[in-house]
Amino acid sequence: MEHLRINIYPDGDGSNMIRLDKYLCEMSVGSRSQVKEYIKKGRVKVDNEVVKSADVKIDENSAIITFDDKVVGYTKVEYYMLNKPAGVVSATTDNRYRTVIDIIDDKKRKDLFPVGRLDIDTEGLLVITNDGDMAHRLLSPKKHVSKVYYARINGPVTDRHIELFKEGLILKDGTKALPGNLKIINSADESEIELEIFEGKFHQVKKMFEAIDLKVLYLKRISMGKLKLDNTLEIGSYRKLTDEEVKLLNER
Repeated sequence: MEHLRINIYPDGDGSNMIRLDKYLCEMSVGSRSQVKEYIKKGRVKVDNEVVKSADVKIDENSAIITFDDKVVGYTKVEYYMLNKPAGVVSATTDNRYRTVIDIIDDKKRKDLFPVGRLDIDTEGLLVITNDGDMAHRLLSPKKHVSKVYYARINGPVTDRHIELFKEGLILKDGTKALPGNLKIINSADESEIELEIFEGKFHQVKKMFEAIDLKVLYLKRISMGKLKLDNTLEIGSYRKLTDEEVKLLNER
């Protein structure tokens, strides 16, 4: 089997080539040691032929890989939109709570992560991907990517508050927040607002309202950059991003 021509670079530069064990490991077939054992036992085929060498190189774009006669398609990047529920943490692993990654049942990649974080009690838009370059662009403090939140507040919110947010609030710890755009939907004993901010400090929105002696009762992110939360997506549900949505996130 070591004489198969599958390890010949079809494009001349080997840019699409990947080790068989790495391919299977990245597609969550098993750990590296498990995958090597599967290959050794003849459970893996490349282009319909059993391959027993874990280090053989295959073309990720054209080779047909099967494990126990089921095709294992290769996906280099994945993008999901999640309507995050409360009670779930924005992490890849956690010993106490369910994570946002745990929700993505049909993921192929094992290296997915949330782009940024929402507090455990915050709901709404969260992008899940393994595209590190895109995540860096969205989260870089220099980029000032817009994030819009819907919130319910314990008390009246006034035009004066709009001006204070526009000027940039001094938080309780003495740091200054960048100016934000506050929109009042309803001002009452329990107000409804939308807030656009351009940074993502820890508990940012909550701390901004604490700075004006108000408390956030409920918080939901509804957009990030040009990407808006799909209103048909129920809390706790997710879907793959469309090509157009991925393009929106990659616009500079």
